[in-house]
Amino acid sequence: MKILLTGSSGRIGRAIFGALAATHEVIGLDRSPFATTRIIADVTNTKALERAVRGVDAVIHTAALHAPHVGLVPDTVFQQINVEATAQLLRLARDAGVGRFVLTSTTALYGHAVVAGGCRWIDEDTEPLPRTIYHRTKLQAEALAEAAASDAFAVRVLRMGRCFPEPPERMAMFRLHRGLDARDVASAHAALLHNGGAPFQRYIACAPTPFRREDCLELATQPRRVLARRAPQLLAEFERRGWPLPLSIDRVYDGSRAVAVLGWQPRYGPDDVLQQYAAGSIEVLPRTQWLKDRVVE
Repeated sequence: MKILLTGSSGRIGRAIFGALAATHEVIGLDRSPFATTRIIADVTNTKALERAVRGVDAVIHTAALHAPHVGLVPDTVFQQINVEATAQLLRLARDAGVGRFVLTSTTALYGHAVVAGGCRWIDEDTEPLPRTIYHRTKLQAEALAEAAASDAFAVRVLRMGRCFPEPPERMAMFRLHRGLDARDVASAHAALLHNGGAPFQRYIACAPTPFRREDCLELATQPRRVLARRAPQLLAEFERRGWPLPLSIDRVYDGSRAVAVLGWQPRYGPDDVLQQYAAGSIEVLPRTQWLKDRVVE
């Protein structure tokens, strides 16, 4: 396939490029130069997008503003990049005869669906309740994508779990219930390039969880008890290292639909986090450099 990949210089864009470039022609578009980017242009540049979509079989649209930009970038710019640029790219791709469009979205848009003091089991049927401009604009972009889908223009939305560098104890624990490795994000996008079925489909991508729906009440109040049942080896590793356990787990993202329908197989769980940490991978931050009061969602 010939694939246009927006946001190709970003961390997730680079991972997707790496997963696809050996078997597809991937045309990267980003405003920042990088080895994975062929077209240096802003995603709001109409003329650049018009040229980029010509002769393309599929578009993977990862370019967006994200949670760290909230409060630093005006809401109007969020609207311009996350919503208006997505609408433009959908229109241009459809008009150019592109057959498939994959939109990268986020599980963060569930927002207020997660209630303090409780634990929510979240799947594709859970109603999003956005909190920030980031959440709202990604949800608007999803709605535009759904409206654009047709028998001739297949549209897929991927709501990816938490996926950015963190200290090992945070990242390993999150892999049990809400996190995802960038390589698994990339393979999930690859799976969405080929599947059949309804013109519009939406999936959550998250590492497999050992938890069950019936664990939610206890996860909110006594997560150690659940960890002892469902993930005893990881619990033992945390205790051996003297790493703190969470006092409460407030959500579990269920990515089983993507596994069942797409045949997607996420590979990198908490054990891989510990291996990356031991190897000094830049994907896992040193514990001493973590700002404990930093909040990103």
